[in-house]
Amino acid sequence: MKNNNLSLNFLKRQSSRIPLLFMFLIVICFYLANVSLTLVGEQVAVRFIRNGILVLSLVIPIAAGMGLNFGITIGAMAAQGAYLVSLNLNLQGGIGVLVTFVISVILALIIGYILGILMNKVKGKEMITSIVIAALANYIYQLIFMAGFGTLIPINNENIALSTSIGVKNMVDLKSYKGFFESFGSIKIGGISVSIFLIIVVIFTGFIVYYILNTSLGQRIKAIGISEEKAANLGISVDKTRIIVIIISTVLAAIGQFIYLQNIGSLNVYTEHLNTDVMSCAALLAGGASIKRASVKNALYGTVILHILFVLSPLAGQNFFDNVALGEYFRTFIMYGVIAFALVINIKLDNNRAK
Repeated sequence: MKNNNLSLNFLKRQSSRIPLLFMFLIVICFYLANVSLTLVGEQVAVRFIRNGILVLSLVIPIAAGMGLNFGITIGAMAAQGAYLVSLNLNLQGGIGVLVTFVISVILALIIGYILGILMNKVKGKEMITSIVIAALANYIYQLIFMAGFGTLIPINNENIALSTSIGVKNMVDLKSYKGFFESFGSIKIGGISVSIFLIIVVIFTGFIVYYILNTSLGQRIKAIGISEEKAANLGISVDKTRIIVIIISTVLAAIGQFIYLQNIGSLNVYTEHLNTDVMSCAALLAGGASIKRASVKNALYGTVILHILFVLSPLAGQNFFDNVALGEYFRTFIMYGVIAFALVINIKLDNNRAK
């Protein structure tokens, strides 16, 4: 028993040391990259805005014991579909942004409800199921905009359609929406204008997630995360609460992708959502979270340190190896590596608890 406790403590320490490992890599890459703090700051500020809410969307499902919700990709697709609807209706400027936001949230609510029902059918296997469902949803999404657009869906905006008048172009311009939030106030970091409003939105979303986890709903979510059986004995509607959790996660993912696309100013229709889940999971885990425990602090801190490393690694690879591609490979390795490490640690923790 004593040996088991020692093993548990050791594994927990390893999981908590992931942020320290990232900081160590950041110091090395910063030295090799030989860039100014201003350059790093401007790039990380932009990436924080673009990815912060997507990472926060993972926190509540983990609290509910559902692990990493790879289904946030579907929420991202909801936002992309909403942008395409607004573009097809020729909605411009603030009206277009508002309509896109509303459609994104409505689609995410519907999709989240369906996903929640599906997740209740596969308790204990939510992570692998969310990966499979997201892959299936991706093919449905591509079918809609490759074949349905121009056949079942009327074309009102020829600028986003292929020359055959069937299907949406691979890349569409969102320039009529870009810069809308910057009009509410921005700051200059280096040579880049960063929206103060969007930074506040990301941080405020963090407060909302924190608040939810500390309400009566949050207490029910945490109770389910500890033990569904005990939660049910306490009179908690486990299935209903789990559905609410997935709805919240999907809506936050849709809002996160909505902000990401508005900020970037373009949409790669068929591939933009790919790796949204992996990138967000990697950021959360880099912040010290695990598949059983996560906080708002883990999400925001992880978003910052992961993207600092992402900014520096290609430059470090270029300077040290004279090959920028090595830095790109390193970024991919980091993304999948931290997820694999977290999964291994948590499997070992579960095995030790069972003993």
